[in-house]
Amino acid sequence: MGCDRMEDSGIWPQGVDRDDQGSLRMHGRPVRSLLDRFGSPLYVLDTDDLRSRAARFVTAATRAFPTTTTHVSYAGKAFLSKEVVRLVLDAGMSVDTCTMGEMRIALAAGAPGRRLVLHGNNKSDEEITLAVREGFSKIVIDETSEPARIAAIARSEGRRARVMLRVTCGIHAGGHEYISTAHEDQKFGVPLLAPGTDASALDMLSHIVPASPAAANARVGETAARDERCSASSPPLPSPASSPAAPRPRALRHDVRYPFDLHAVDVSSSDRELAQAMQAVADGPALAVLQEIARHGDDLELVGIHSHIGSQIHDASAFIEAARRMMLLRKTFYATDAITLPEVDLGGGFSVAYTPDEDSMDVDVELDRLATAIREANTAWGMPQPIISFEPGRWIVAPAGMTLYRVGVIKTVPLPAGTLDGRGRPLDARVYVSVDGGMSDNIRPALYGADYTAMLANRTGSSWTMTCRVVGMHCESGDILVHECQLPCDIRRGDILAIPVTGAYGRTMASNYNQALFPAVVGVGDDDAHVMLRRQTMEDLLGYDLAEPTIMAVEASMGVEAIIDVAAEKGRRRAPRNGP
Repeated sequence: MGCDRMEDSGIWPQGVDRDDQGSLRMHGRPVRSLLDRFGSPLYVLDTDDLRSRAARFVTAATRAFPTTTTHVSYAGKAFLSKEVVRLVLDAGMSVDTCTMGEMRIALAAGAPGRRLVLHGNNKSDEEITLAVREGFSKIVIDETSEPARIAAIARSEGRRARVMLRVTCGIHAGGHEYISTAHEDQKFGVPLLAPGTDASALDMLSHIVPASPAAANARVGETAARDERCSASSPPLPSPASSPAAPRPRALRHDVRYPFDLHAVDVSSSDRELAQAMQAVADGPALAVLQEIARHGDDLELVGIHSHIGSQIHDASAFIEAARRMMLLRKTFYATDAITLPEVDLGGGFSVAYTPDEDSMDVDVELDRLATAIREANTAWGMPQPIISFEPGRWIVAPAGMTLYRVGVIKTVPLPAGTLDGRGRPLDARVYVSVDGGMSDNIRPALYGADYTAMLANRTGSSWTMTCRVVGMHCESGDILVHECQLPCDIRRGDILAIPVTGAYGRTMASNYNQALFPAVVGVGDDDAHVMLRRQTMEDLLGYDLAEPTIMAVEASMGVEAIIDVAAEKGRRRAPRNGP
């Protein structure tokens, strides 16, 4: 039987094609057979495609940073199951977790602690304890009191926890655009700059030039007070043997000479700009928390710094700006505390296309751009290249998934004169195509206004199409799965619709709204089709409800006299007592 590759194949799993009758197939299995076997609605995940995308990202990172180590962790929040954990581990990834549930799933899948990461802005003591016991590769510190909490837990467990600080660097990105600020109003991380700091001090990052040997060899001085008393002819610093045992406060230095006079005529403008940028960072909250972590060195191993700047980012421009700020923090911490941070994690946010008109990040090209910028910054400032880490989630799993629905009611609604469709064409009526799922299995269109497309999946259909809105079955006017798409004019009840790019944040954000049941997740590869997560049943749903049977429920199985006896007994138990 002949088949054709999917049009707009960039948004469909690699294993999807059409047969001679126009039916979608996943690795040769018609979608109707999948629904008949596993039920509708149905999440379908191309496991071969997921494995391939994970390996591709790992390879792209390795090639972009050929002279340094790269770590790639799969962001489990996108979609997690034991099989997914095993697939990404086999591809060379670690796994990011942020709840006890995600941690337990990863461990149950056989992931060793050294390939797991714990995130979260409100970690419980139980989550931290489990991460410490299992030897997680990183616990990402998110706020100022966490170092002491994690250190105390690690001490009680007789272990040393590996930690990393999440920094809000003032870059927020999405799509092709990003904004730069001094301070972000969000719940995650510790700010790079102090409130009220003039962020223009960081403008020099857009035109980094090699620093002079003096600036590149930034060093640690003894105290700010001593600096003020000293002159360029001051004697050298006392030897370590003559220094007091207790550590003194350390101030920023920018030169091998001591002290460094920023007003000297021989200081270049670029060195002066670098010194001012470092001073702004040295006065910020992030560096203070790094110093706090270092003070707990017996219990905490500081492995690096972390940032996450947004989602659906199409190119490397925002990543480059964020990376430069993180490298500046790393440079400054070396200057103030003589500690070189081994690793910089730049998070996730790599975009995928949800519709044929959208962009998807070309990670091979954009990671190369990012690597060049990082190398140039560290070389200019005389710093060794760090380990670079990434945390893709959506990019790995979203395009590997699609959701199948059966069509129900089709309703045509006349529209006022002058109404236009999404492409600016006159629209006199909108066709609402209802399916047997909705916002309970994909909340993203209602929550974020996310765009998807849909395709008739069980046959070719008419060559004439009409503008449709695909909606769910829920009692909610915002229960929209696809805001606008073209479907055949002969679409009818019982047809199957397929919506692509639902592998991320579909099942993982699903709900029982209107007491709808969770669909199954089925993995399909060249070898087989199998259940990854089973469909929720009505027995599951009723099993959560532990309330006592009502009189009506009792009446169905008992005589009238027994009902009266039960009611009387309940009345006696609930009757108020007289007196104290």
